[in-house]
Amino acid sequence: MPGMADYHDDLRLAHALADTADAATMARFQALDLKVETKPDMTPVSEADRAAEELIRAGLQEARPGDAILGEEYGVEGSGPRRWVVDPIDGTKNYVRGVPVWATLIALMEEGESGFQPVVGVVSAPALGRRWWAAKGLGAFTGAGLAEGRRIGVSQVASLADASFAYSSLSGWEERGRLDAFLDLTRACWRTRAYGDFWPYMMVAEGSVDLCAEPELSLWDMAAVAVVVQEAGGSYTGLDGLPGPHSGNAAASNGLLHEELLSRLGGGGTPAG
Repeated sequence: MPGMADYHDDLRLAHALADTADAATMARFQALDLKVETKPDMTPVSEADRAAEELIRAGLQEARPGDAILGEEYGVEGSGPRRWVVDPIDGTKNYVRGVPVWATLIALMEEGESGFQPVVGVVSAPALGRRWWAAKGLGAFTGAGLAEGRRIGVSQVASLADASFAYSSLSGWEERGRLDAFLDLTRACWRTRAYGDFWPYMMVAEGSVDLCAEPELSLWDMAAVAVVVQEAGGSYTGLDGLPGPHSGNAAASNGLLHEELLSRLGGGGTPAG
């Protein structure tokens, strides 16, 4: 489209960075001598988390030296209107226990009238043999890589009684006093499953799940998955209804169910894509 930014080169770079990270994380997955520590927030971090982020940062510093970088393990570096947001291993608890549901998340965010918003996202889950990606205005895809991508889109399920709802756990909702509302939502849905982490959002984007939500998340958990859901035709907001990955929590859906998802979980607001 005339006047639309071209993110093809950024998307190719994100894929190359994901390839590098995948090689590093798979080399240490299920290793008996994997080193794991506990961070101050009581979450685990492995040597693979740090190594993957170091590799991604090195690649970005070489290819995009003018861009800022925000990573889970090493914080913010640089400033400006373009910022890469990296979660080297989303699902570290799964990774250290040998569960294959984990992924490297790489996003590019650009500053605009509504603040920083994600414009490129790659979600790479090598232990599952899956990868998803999207760029603003280009659509959302899954496949082995850019040359083998298949376009994906959200479902057309319009009733909670027919909907599949995914989540991560019950404890977060209980801690925030929303467990009763959460359970009421699960009872209204056709099917519920606790897939966890990045995966429910990718299922929403593919149309195999219709809605998902989490009560507490960081920007690096959300930036990449948000643009994939949005480019697949879905809605991605906070529980407060504000679009994008800045609310500290998330609600994602096929769009048709978004208003009811927000109202039932106490978020309210207007659906946003």
